[in-house]
Amino acid sequence: MAVSRNLTATINFLAFMCSIPIITAGIWLASKQDNECIHWIRWPVVFMGIAFLVVTLTGFVGAYWKKEGLLGLYLVCMAILIVLLLSFLILAFVVTRDSGAYNVPGRGYKEYSLEGFSSWMREHITSDDNWGGIRGCLAETGICPKLSHRYITADHFFAAHLSPIESGCCKPPTICGYQYVNPTMWINPVNSVANADCSLWNNDPSQLCYYCDSCKAGLLGNLRREWRKANIILIVSIVVLIFVYLVGCNAFRHVQSDALFGRKK
Repeated sequence: MAVSRNLTATINFLAFMCSIPIITAGIWLASKQDNECIHWIRWPVVFMGIAFLVVTLTGFVGAYWKKEGLLGLYLVCMAILIVLLLSFLILAFVVTRDSGAYNVPGRGYKEYSLEGFSSWMREHITSDDNWGGIRGCLAETGICPKLSHRYITADHFFAAHLSPIESGCCKPPTICGYQYVNPTMWINPVNSVANADCSLWNNDPSQLCYYCDSCKAGLLGNLRREWRKANIILIVSIVVLIFVYLVGCNAFRHVQSDALFGRKK
């Protein structure tokens, strides 16, 4: 029975360690400049990782010292957290399924269509109620001015693999036919009515294409790319945590059996 107890405690310790990648993934997401502008989605993964850390520590203590009450609390809390994390992962996969990206002939970067993203992302992130604050925050991040230091010539810029935000917010859509001066200055559009964003472009560094739908799409494209990377870590973590939870259920049954037989003796 001591071997079983030690094995269960060891597995719960592994689950404790598994919470660290969840916290790390959450901190990585929160540190991204685009996430800094959307406050309500910055910290959920971090908080969930901390919750797993605390709960798995409780399970470790309960398993090692045969504390039936702690094991029971651990199993209930772990079940709730696993359901929450699974629900979060399913939502993340569903709403980031569509990329909204399309290729532009003669360009190394892609451009993004707002209609190409899920309605949930459009309504909850880039709605008119939210976009004013996000737009101002993006303008203050300095994402676009940095392009002028990285790309000098038009050929260099057109061959660049820009991030979705850089592509959508820092330059006008290619279809407008603007002439390149530098990465954040464009003049003389050939087709200024081809897209509603064409008339919204402004060379003012505080405006650029921050009022454009292409900028909203670029933000969603960045979020999609980052969340897809984080989801890989979360999937591995949830698989390990489910396995640990099942082992914890078995340990709880053993503890109850020991207590029952001990009383009979």
